[in-house]
Amino acid sequence: MKDFAIKGAVTVILAGAAAYFHQLIGPLIVLAIVMVVDYITGMTAAWATGTLNSRVGVMGIVKKVSYLFAVAVAVVVDYVITTAAIGTGMDLGNFHIFGLLVCVWFILNECISILENLSEIGVPLPGFLIAVAKRLKKSAEKTGEAHAGEDLKESESDTQKPEQKHPPDDGRN
Repeated sequence: MKDFAIKGAVTVILAGAAAYFHQLIGPLIVLAIVMVVDYITGMTAAWATGTLNSRVGVMGIVKKVSYLFAVAVAVVVDYVITTAAIGTGMDLGNFHIFGLLVCVWFILNECISILENLSEIGVPLPGFLIAVAKRLKKSAEKTGEAHAGEDLKESESDTQKPEQKHPPDDGRN
């Protein structure tokens, strides 16, 4: 009986998530697949070049899980925008632009990494394939910046330069 209740609760939660995120399900599945393929090709490339390291492998897993957190943050941004729009009387429907863009950006990032790993293994690759993947990634970035607004570049410069609390050490102390 207890197992049935747990399975039922998980099913309801997953069905609710699938209904709410129906636009994101496909890209999230693709992201999961390319993350696994990138990890496998990365480990294979490291083995082939003699640089296999368990710490680097674990950090790769941590990084890939962090990708999912970044997608979750983008989904929250979409939710906040949708909620604010509803509060002002606008109906955006299922607005998932930032969730989709971040997911697509990570998919393309993983595809570029897979191609680099295959190249390290010695697989001959057409140069245009890497160029197209990089161009698509830049296009996704530009689309995201356009939807974020013009203030994005100003806020980037503010957040990327941490304030120094202490003057730099000039070696005279």
